[in-house]
Amino acid sequence: MIVNPYKSLPTKAFWRSAVSEIHYADLKELWSPMDITLTDRIATAGSCFAQHIGRNLAERGANFMDCEPAPAAFFASGAEARRFGYGVYSCRYGNIYTARQLIQLFEEAFGRRKPRDIVWSSSGRFFDALRPSVDPVGQASERDVLMLRERHLEMVRKMFTSLDIFVFTMGLTEGWISKIDATMYPTAPGTLCGSFDADSHSFHNLGFQEIWSDMVAFWEGLRQVNSKARMLLTVSPVPLTATASGDHVLVASTYSKSVLRSIAGELAKNFDSIFYFPSYEVISSHPSRGMFYDPNLRSVNEMGVDYVMTHFFSGKLTSIFGKNTAHEKDKPSGLICDEEAQDR
Repeated sequence: MIVNPYKSLPTKAFWRSAVSEIHYADLKELWSPMDITLTDRIATAGSCFAQHIGRNLAERGANFMDCEPAPAAFFASGAEARRFGYGVYSCRYGNIYTARQLIQLFEEAFGRRKPRDIVWSSSGRFFDALRPSVDPVGQASERDVLMLRERHLEMVRKMFTSLDIFVFTMGLTEGWISKIDATMYPTAPGTLCGSFDADSHSFHNLGFQEIWSDMVAFWEGLRQVNSKARMLLTVSPVPLTATASGDHVLVASTYSKSVLRSIAGELAKNFDSIFYFPSYEVISSHPSRGMFYDPNLRSVNEMGVDYVMTHFFSGKLTSIFGKNTAHEKDKPSGLICDEEAQDR
């Protein structure tokens, strides 16, 4: 007797019953929420969209790690502190768009790597090339930059060794690297600071195997220094601002997101303590009809962010974290996105 193997599958397995015949607001079971408690120390990093996840976790009472808080009474407002990289992520590293940036930061923090070309100058001021957006005005000397970076790396080590859950939003495959030692930067030289030199810098588009190797190396390194660590991966639904690949930006963006989504899925499938949350699918898949994007068809609107979070805090997480009770006036305005400088 031939038995149809699809007969016993749940409703969510069929496009008709799970997508086309219901309102998009009624989507269910997009993920199986991982175990998160109110005491789990949660750290975030990644592309701009990761800022939404960290903010919502903190506003719902999660134990969000802020290892580099803004100096007391130094800034006039929280918005001003955010301009200098405080309270954006769990450490003041700015946007980490690529897996290469992530593994390089980890190795540098634990003394396994020492980048060489990391101080850039502009108009007589000096900047940390690996986190150029966190200091809009720069420092008076290269020595000051390096001293501040050492303090920063100390906090990064503390974060990695003490966190329970690391949330990382994968954003880009493209980047610019130093020809001296292959260090990858968050932005192209000359966008936020510094200047581009074809003899010193080059464009690089990371391939599947490179990103896979970087992510596995990071995961294995993290578990060596913190055996209890778990990792939650997401893929940013925000398209590329610009591409240096030679392709049309739509084609380049599709390539980047496809590769990152594939790797995130493979990591979650192959490692027991790595999980994947489909924020990318919720926002960018065609059944949403683009309603979660601003008119520029790139920035995710607040309605989209809220809808993503209803899925994140679903199932067993609903009763633990409840609803977001933060007042609108208390929410930070806008994201800190290094990549947007490429368009300006």
